[in-house]
Amino acid sequence: MDIIFTGLLLGGTYALIALGLNLQYGMARIMNLANGETLVAGGFGAYWFWTGAQLSPLLTVFVVAPLAFAVNWLIYVVILRPLVKRAKSRGQLEVDTILTTFGLSFMAVGIMIALFGGDYFSYSYLATPVRFIGETYGLNRVVAFASAVLIGGALWLWLYRSKAGMAVRAIAVSPESARLVGINVPRISAMAFALGGAVTAAGGALVSTFLTLDASTGVMFTLKALIIVIMGGVGDIRGTVVAAVLLGILETFVATLIDPGLTLAAAYLLFVVILLVRPQGLFGRSQT
Repeated sequence: MDIIFTGLLLGGTYALIALGLNLQYGMARIMNLANGETLVAGGFGAYWFWTGAQLSPLLTVFVVAPLAFAVNWLIYVVILRPLVKRAKSRGQLEVDTILTTFGLSFMAVGIMIALFGGDYFSYSYLATPVRFIGETYGLNRVVAFASAVLIGGALWLWLYRSKAGMAVRAIAVSPESARLVGINVPRISAMAFALGGAVTAAGGALVSTFLTLDASTGVMFTLKALIIVIMGGVGDIRGTVVAAVLLGILETFVATLIDPGLTLAAAYLLFVVILLVRPQGLFGRSQT
C-alpha cells in the first residue's frame, strides 16, 4: 500500500511537470524544449520570494503564473508565430520549433545563471510529516499532489466546458477548419502556449518545496514531461494525469522492490511498450 500512495504522490509531481507541455504541444502545436527551464524559473521565483520575503510558495503561484503567461505570450508572438506562418506542414513546424526552443532553453539557462548563480537551491516549506494508513509522507508532496488534481481538473473543465476551451481544441484538431468557422487561430494558439507556460511555472513553484533544483536541471524535466505527454496522448489532459500516475507508481515499485538505479530504465521501457501497443498514447486518437 505504501508503494501505491508514494507512487501517487510522485505521479502528482510528474503531472505538474507535464500538464503545461501538453497544452503547448497538444493544443498550440509547439514542441517546446524550453519547458523545463520555465519550470525551474517558477521554482527560482518561489525560492526568491520565500527566502527574501517569507511569501508562501502557494501564494507565489499567483505571481509566477501571470509572469510566465506574459513571457510565453511574447515568445510565441515574436519568435514562434513566424515559424508557424512559414511552415508548409506540421512536420516542418515541429522540426523548426524543436530547433528554436532548443536554443531558447540555452538562453534561459544563461539568464538564470546570471540572475541566480549556478548553485543548487532548496528550502524547507511544509516539510511536516503526515501519517496515513500507518505510513509517513511529506505534507509538501501531499499539497503538490492535491494541486495537480485541482489544476488538471480545472484545465479539463475549461477545455471541455467553455467556449474558449472549445476553440483551443478546434485549433488542435485542424487550424484550417477552425479558421473557416471564425476562430482567431493566431490569438488562440498564443493563448494556449502562454497558458501552458503559466501552468508549468506554477508547477515549478510547487515542486520546489521538496525538490533541489539548479539552472541546468530543466532538460531532465523536459524529457520526463515529453515522455508523459506522448504516453498519455498528445492534447489529452486525462491522459497526461493518468500517464503521470502510472509512471510514478512504476518508478516507486522498481525503486522499492528491485533497484533504485533502474527507475529510469523502467520509465523508458513503459514508454516504448505504450508506443508499440498504442502509438497515439493511452487516450489519444489514431491519425487517419
